Amino acid sequence: MTSEPPAPIPAGSPRAAPARTVDLLTGPVPSPGLVRASSISAVVAGLVAVMVSFAGPSLIILQAAHDGGLTTAQTTSWLWAVSIGSGLTGVVLSLLTRQPVITAWSTPGAALLLGTLGDFAFSDVVGAYLVAAVAALALGASGVFGRLLAAVPPQILSALLAGVLLPFVLGAVVSAVGSPAIGASVAVAFVVVRRLAPRYAVLAALLAGVVAALVAGDVSRPTTALALAVPEWTTPTLDLGAVVGISVPLLLVTLSAQNGPGLEMLRASGYRPNSRLLVGGTAAAWAFLAPFGAHGINLAAITAGICTGPEAHEDRTRRYVAGVACGVGYLVVGTFAGSLVGLFHAVPTALVTTVAGVALVGALTGALAGTFAPAASTPGASPSPAALEAAVLTLVVTTSGIVVAHVGSAFWGVVVGLVTYGVLTVGRRRRAA
Repeated sequence: MTSEPPAPIPAGSPRAAPARTVDLLTGPVPSPGLVRASSISAVVAGLVAVMVSFAGPSLIILQAAHDGGLTTAQTTSWLWAVSIGSGLTGVVLSLLTRQPVITAWSTPGAALLLGTLGDFAFSDVVGAYLVAAVAALALGASGVFGRLLAAVPPQILSALLAGVLLPFVLGAVVSAVGSPAIGASVAVAFVVVRRLAPRYAVLAALLAGVVAALVAGDVSRPTTALALAVPEWTTPTLDLGAVVGISVPLLLVTLSAQNGPGLEMLRASGYRPNSRLLVGGTAAAWAFLAPFGAHGINLAAITAGICTGPEAHEDRTRRYVAGVACGVGYLVVGTFAGSLVGLFHAVPTALVTTVAGVALVGALTGALAGTFAPAASTPGASPSPAALEAAVLTLVVTTSGIVVAHVGSAFWGVVVGLVTYGVLTVGRRRRAA
C-alpha cells in the first residue's frame, strides 16, 4: 500500500513553510539544529561543490576578464564578489529554510561575456549587471517568476534538469577513460562504498581519486601564495547598447539556466522551495555586489545536485548542512580569491570531473524519472503524449550544448519544449472546454 504525496504548493506561495522539508509520506518534517544535523557526508558534499565550482567555471571568468582587458585588481574583485555573494546567500538561505540551498555565480552568464566584455567601458558593463540584477529581484521577489515556473509542465522542468546534468555525468566517463587510474579508483570506490555505506560514497570516491592522482604524480604545486583579496568599487554607468547586449541575455540565461533548474533540483529532492525568498535573496546579493564586478548571483544547478540528494545524507532534513558548508567554503575562497584559484587549479581536472560525475548520478536519476513520470494528480498513469514529447525535445536540446545568439542550450531547451507542448495541446484543450 502506498501513500499519495501531498498536493504540490506553488513556488513562492505563503503556505510553503521555508523552515521545513517535506517527507512525501508524512508531510512537513522539522529539521534538527545545525550541530545535531551536522555530518561528515554533508560537509564533504558542500566542499566538493565548492571544488567543482572553482575547478571549471572560474576559468571562464578568468578568460572573459583577459579577453575584456580587465586589470588584475578588477579580475580579483570579480572573483571576490561572486565568491562572497555565493557564500553569504548559501549560508543564510540554508539556515533560514533548513534546505540545502546551493548558490553560485551564473556560469552561462560568464560564458556569455566571452567576446562581449571588451566592447563596452567596464563601468557600462557594471551598469548592465546592476540592471539585470534589479530585474531579477523584481521578478523573483514579486513571485512572477515562481508563477511562470509553476505553469510549466513538470516533465519539461525535469527534462531541463536532466539535460543540464547529463553532460557532466558523461564528461566524467570521458575523463575516466583519459585518466584510467583516477577514473577506475573513483568509480570502484563509489560503487563499493555506495553498497556498504551510502553516505560516504562520494567521500570515498574523492579520497581514492586523490590517492591515485598523488601516486601518478598528477597533482602540481601551486604557483601562488595566499593573500587577502581587495575588492574594487566601480561606479555603474548606463549605456543602452550594454543593457541590450548584456543585461537582457544575462537575465534570461540566469533565470532559465540557473534559477529554474535550481528550484527544480530542490523540488525533485523532496523540498518545497520558496521562489520569492530564494530568487529574490540571491538577486538582492547580486545587485549589492554588482559594483564590485559580480555578473550574477543565483541558485546553482549542477553543484546543487551534489548536495540535495542522499549522497549528502539519507535524511533530507539534515542535508541543509551541505548548503552551509558550501557557503562557508565560498567565503574562505572569496577571502583569498585570486590566490586560492591557483590551489584549485593544482588539482588534476580528471579528478574533479570524475568525482563530480559520480556525485551527480543520484540527481540525474531523479531528473530522468521525473521526465517520464505522470502528473502528481494521476499516480500510476502514463504521462500525456504531448508532455512526454515536449520533455524529450527539451532534454535533447538542453543536452546538445548549442549556443544561439550568445544564449545557451538550457534556455533554448525550455523554449522548444514549451512551444512543442503548446502546439500539441492548445486545440485539444479548447475542444475539451
